[in-house]
Amino acid sequence: MSQGRVIIVADDHPLFRVALSQAIASLDPQIRIIETSDYDEAYAALGRHQDAELMVLDLNMPGMRGFSGLVYLRADQPQIPVIIVSAIEDDDVIRSAASFGASGYIPKSSSLREIKEAIEKVLSGETSFPADMIAGVPDASQDLGRRMASLTPQQIRVLTFLTEGKLNKQIAYELNISEATVKAHVSAILQKLGVNSRTQAVIVAGKLLVEDKSANMAREEATQT
Repeated sequence: MSQGRVIIVADDHPLFRVALSQAIASLDPQIRIIETSDYDEAYAALGRHQDAELMVLDLNMPGMRGFSGLVYLRADQPQIPVIIVSAIEDDDVIRSAASFGASGYIPKSSSLREIKEAIEKVLSGETSFPADMIAGVPDASQDLGRRMASLTPQQIRVLTFLTEGKLNKQIAYELNISEATVKAHVSAILQKLGVNSRTQAVIVAGKLLVEDKSANMAREEATQT
């Protein structure tokens, strides 16, 4: 690897962030590793380092809002591959990560060797997902991923505000644009998502949220004991 490469590591768990950085440093000590602990920091780092070769992104850290953070980063900086890391090992979640544009998925149960191999594969232009979990991404997930990927960064911002129940006037204020521009964005969002109303758009956006089925089952079992 050549000197000057930058990789951004975004994870709010210090110990795992260190493990990720160690795996990257073992590939080449000259790689510059930028560590961040929440989505806002990660996005700011990406703005400062648009030549970064990779972002390693914790799915569950503050500010991510499920897959919304991934979708936004892919729309804003499509040239930078993203590896998702998470304690969630649910097949559907991993398949969704692939459909929303992730180049890899590293379960937090992975060994240091497995982490290193996954990062190395993505840096070489390949993808890296758990072999026994990624087979057969459902057509519906692929279609949703394509539709979300067609949105511009500004349209994703508007869609995020729609999910929060904000009115056009409020969105215009937040984004410092006119209400007419907001209306134009909403119309474009509806068309790209293939829906007819703001409510339907919010329902589609809700599919970006992540449900950890195994964790939900564990909670249900705990309440029954």
